Amino acid sequence: MKKNIFLAVIAIFTMWCLQLSAQKYVVGFYNLENLFDTIDNPLTIDEEYLPDGKLQWNTMRYNAKVGNMAYAISQMPQELAVLGVAEVENKAVMEDVAKQPCLESRNLKVIHFDSPDRRGVDVGLFYNEALFTPLRSEVHRIKTEIPDFYTRDQLVVTGMMADEEISIVVVHWPSRRGGKNTARLDAAQTTRGIIDSLHRANPYAKVIVMGDLNDDPIDESLTKVIGAKSTMEKTRPGEMFNPCYGLYKKGIGSLGYNDQWNLFDQILVNYNLLPKEKNVYDGLTYYTSKIFNRDFLQAQNGQYKGYPLRTHTSGVWTNGYSDHFPSLIWLRKG
Repeated sequence: MKKNIFLAVIAIFTMWCLQLSAQKYVVGFYNLENLFDTIDNPLTIDEEYLPDGKLQWNTMRYNAKVGNMAYAISQMPQELAVLGVAEVENKAVMEDVAKQPCLESRNLKVIHFDSPDRRGVDVGLFYNEALFTPLRSEVHRIKTEIPDFYTRDQLVVTGMMADEEISIVVVHWPSRRGGKNTARLDAAQTTRGIIDSLHRANPYAKVIVMGDLNDDPIDESLTKVIGAKSTMEKTRPGEMFNPCYGLYKKGIGSLGYNDQWNLFDQILVNYNLLPKEKNVYDGLTYYTSKIFNRDFLQAQNGQYKGYPLRTHTSGVWTNGYSDHFPSLIWLRKG
């Protein structure tokens, strides 16, 4: 009996030591909710976000927004290697966030491409160059037969993390506004094509897809077009596992609307990132995921209590953060 207890204690201690020695990397996604500057871009519909616009978007409010975004990122784990973002107007606004004093120790760099979205909002990527080294980046335009439809391009960044090559796909699928479900399915098909091309180029490629999908994990775009699986056990080579499926089934969301939670901000990992044996993390491997819904990101009172504390509510500036919570996953090696 004493021997069994001793062996159990040794096993727990060994597991604890392995946990401490493992390299950990955090990968995240955050919709920054209309991070516009105050300068008019004549090629886009940004009139609301100008000093004389409907929202009276002036330098003081812009600086407050940039500071809030930087603070939110600074509260994420120190192991944050890459953070995909959506709803940024240009590279300059991302750089303004990255250079805030609270992020000085993170040494964040920026990857951004302008896209044809009518409102002028794009996706982008922050990365900590001590944890991730980009090798190449490109954007893909969604293929759709909807006439005169312009939306965000899909960003693909391939780089080195933990001495392994990994590809990050950052997307912001079309909004549900106007019921454009076809556009979202087309965007999902474009994402699926990117995944397949990465697998064709390298069957052992490690791939992460992240973004504001404007759909929940149970929707057709995820379950049928992407073919994302609800559990690791169901996931096969070439397929994607959706950790957010389990979170959604538990009632966890990343944004609230009409008195219900949605989980639009999702991060998917491919089969090559999954552990093949229990508690074995020799290569860069998916470990766990969560929605980063810290108290300071939430409205503390009123009818929206517990929902994300957004920048504007009913057109009134509330000096909040975003109408979305960030989504995070942890990877391990060793």
